[in-house]
Amino acid sequence: MRLSYPTNIRIVKVPCTGRVAIIHMMRALEKGADGVFVAGCLEGDCRFQAGNLKAKKRVAYVKELLKSIGLEPERVAMYNMSSGEGPRFAEVAREFTEIIRNVGPSPVRPKAMEREKAA
Repeated sequence: MRLSYPTNIRIVKVPCTGRVAIIHMMRALEKGADGVFVAGCLEGDCRFQAGNLKAKKRVAYVKELLKSIGLEPERVAMYNMSSGEGPRFAEVAREFTEIIRNVGPSPVRPKAMEREKAA
């Protein structure tokens, strides 16, 4: 559809959002991502039965985990949409990018850690 969304978004395709584990989201943040959003099927419409509901619970858990270690829970989000909603995906990508821009860069970004060591 040649939709435009922010170029700093990196898409990782999985067969079902139920396959997205807590470690995947945490590792992305650890490796320098400022935020992670999971785009899953509409609730109740998962091809793999309840994969999107599992993902929703995992995202909620990661939000709580981030809050407990002093990071902003807004850095992780779950959005439900149909695979045919390309324009909605682009809109969500722009929305989430704006939220992350307002939150600011990740304090655990490897470059930030290198600058702190140098100081």
